[in-house]
Amino acid sequence: MPALASFVCGLVFGAGLLISGMTDPQKVLGFLDLFGAWDATLAFVMAGAVAVAAAGFAIARRRAAPSFSARFLWPDRNDIDTPLVGGAILFGIGWGLVGICPGPALVNLAGLSLPIVVFVVAMLAGMIGQNLFDKNLWRWRAAAPRAIESSPLPSRADG
Repeated sequence: MPALASFVCGLVFGAGLLISGMTDPQKVLGFLDLFGAWDATLAFVMAGAVAVAAAGFAIARRRAAPSFSARFLWPDRNDIDTPLVGGAILFGIGWGLVGICPGPALVNLAGLSLPIVVFVVAMLAGMIGQNLFDKNLWRWRAAAPRAIESSPLPSRADG
């Protein structure tokens, strides 16, 4: 049942992206062009999305348990760190350059447009690369103290 609920939610989300025009890169770029021919219609789409999400979260917070899962999976972090800011900056740059972000790209993938296929392949490569980087970074951080401790070089504490 959770898979069916996820599928239906994805269909509704994709339909909303199509109806709102967020799958049209030119419309998105028009929205981002604040000092040119600014198209404010997506601001209303985003405001509506925030209102619906806020109402949904308010209802979910009052429930004892979710309908299609054993427990709620609320975020356990709320700090703002360098990876979050860096990711937001990269996301914004990518969105501003091509006028499309991951959700609309997946919806547009159904049209098999070569630029969209290239975008999605690059997006997936970036996700895989980031995942490998994170795994190797944590492996390096975990190994670093042992490497320093076993180093034949004197430490600062040795004078």
